[in-house]
Amino acid sequence: MRFLPSRVGARLRAFLGPDIASVRQGFAALVICAAADLVAGVTLGRVTHTLDALPGLLVLVPAAIGLRGNIFGAVGSRLGTAIHSGTFSLSRRRDTVLGQNVLASLALSLGVSAALAVLARTVAVAFGLGRTISIADFMVVSVLGGLLASLIVLLLTIGVAAATVRFGWDMDNAAGPVVTAAGDLVTLPSLVIATNAVSIHVVTPVAATVLGILSLFALIAAGRTRYEALRRIVRESTPVLLMAASLSIVAGLTLEKRLSGFRRYPALLVLVPPLLSLTGAVAEIVASRISSKLHLGVVAPTAVPQRAARNDFLLGVVLGVPIFAVLAGAVDGAAAALDLAGPGGLRMLEVSMIAGLTATALALGIGYYASIAAFRMGLDPDNHGIPIISSSTDLLATISLIVTIAALGLT
Repeated sequence: MRFLPSRVGARLRAFLGPDIASVRQGFAALVICAAADLVAGVTLGRVTHTLDALPGLLVLVPAAIGLRGNIFGAVGSRLGTAIHSGTFSLSRRRDTVLGQNVLASLALSLGVSAALAVLARTVAVAFGLGRTISIADFMVVSVLGGLLASLIVLLLTIGVAAATVRFGWDMDNAAGPVVTAAGDLVTLPSLVIATNAVSIHVVTPVAATVLGILSLFALIAAGRTRYEALRRIVRESTPVLLMAASLSIVAGLTLEKRLSGFRRYPALLVLVPPLLSLTGAVAEIVASRISSKLHLGVVAPTAVPQRAARNDFLLGVVLGVPIFAVLAGAVDGAAAALDLAGPGGLRMLEVSMIAGLTATALALGIGYYASIAAFRMGLDPDNHGIPIISSSTDLLATISLIVTIAALGLT
């Protein structure tokens, strides 16, 4: 019996084969993701005064954070496919793969951020949140904060692509977690910075109008451009991103309505951003790998996943189990250092593992079938798998977290 762990490890290594390198790369990326998301979680825990001063803002937060991962996770996936197929090159030209992806990401960031503002305000009012900030305030925070965050994440995404080419890494293993982490890390502070421009008499409504018009123009112009890849990315991605935004807005609404439930153990609020992000990051690694294999013909778009796809699912589980355990310890430690009340290390571990693995399992299935459905319809799965997974995990992880906390009697 004492040799059981080593035997299990040997069988696991034999089953994964060459994917052992993918486990190392993916886990390293997820650790970076967890560290960045922990900072985002601490930030969320320390800006409760801003959330109180701007009621309804929390409805926007998961969608705004998720949008960065949706857009730039897809960019990373597309660049990964381009690297595998030998069509990627670092260039400032607009007609290259990189150039068209840069323009598409900026147009989508502006256009969908403006739509997020309208969605957040509409949902907040429709579901009876009562007093909330105005549509102009939502517009300024969403677009200005989103643009600032997008520029930073865009530069990082290009840097990751350049590094993977130079050092021979697998972009599919690195892009999703690193880009998601960067989006989480910079988006929330960017939104907080943008709140300084709201509730200013006359100025805010005018700024909101200008930003709304410019965002709509950028999206329309990119969708009608003569560059085929840019036009296709924008046209295919916009509906998916809007659907993803709607799901994330519901996740934000769920958090807003349950915000008082976190007051007993504020440490659980610190867990929210990293849990949502890591759940999506693990599933995005799998989706990105499956997307590349669909393009290369290694995986067929079958209703029953083939062995290569099942191995990718196993990779997701192998990555998920340790990272959610590490996350629990990190959150509990950070909460103790900040003197935030928590349920204890063992309970935090239970919450993280149960909620994280449940949401991840569901997200893996959603990501696989979204990718093969897109591929069968002649669409690019890189444009659909990542956004659908990211938005789905926002909602799934939020619900899983709340249900787990309630089931364990922590509210």
